[in-house]
Amino acid sequence: MFRSAFFICMVLIPASMASHYAMAADSCQPVFDALTKVVTTPSHSYTTHTAAAAHGGTEKIYLDGKIYIRASGKWMQSPVTTAEVLEQEKENEKQGKSTCNFVRNEFVGAEPAMVYSMHRETDGFKEDDQMWISKLTGRPLRGEQDMDMGRNAGKDHRSVRFEYSNIRPPM
Repeated sequence: MFRSAFFICMVLIPASMASHYAMAADSCQPVFDALTKVVTTPSHSYTTHTAAAAHGGTEKIYLDGKIYIRASGKWMQSPVTTAEVLEQEKENEKQGKSTCNFVRNEFVGAEPAMVYSMHRETDGFKEDDQMWISKLTGRPLRGEQDMDMGRNAGKDHRSVRFEYSNIRPPM
């Protein structure tokens, strides 16, 4: 009997604690995977901003390794490629401090989604997000983001929605 209790205390409890800490470390993985899918899948995002520099809203299309941005009513092709965006996101994942939590299940339109919260701090900015991730595809459906980009750039609130069908270059 003593051996059984000793086994439970010495082996199973630390093993379960290790599992708990591994789960905590991986809690942002669904969010990181969803962010990757936006860039690697043809997508069109519509974002509204509170920051004056964004003039109320922007659109972004990721398609065939290129990024198209619409700001102030005009489309342009970004000099940055999707590969560079992915590289920066991976760097933010490694160097930044991120904490994520599953919040709840919810529908976005008719699509079932998981809502995650994320707090991330990297060099130069802090962000607090809520992201609705499709249970069917793992892609983001919508998001709410509060960013503090430092004293020179200030703060911004962003609301974004994503579309994934009939994506075409705007130009």
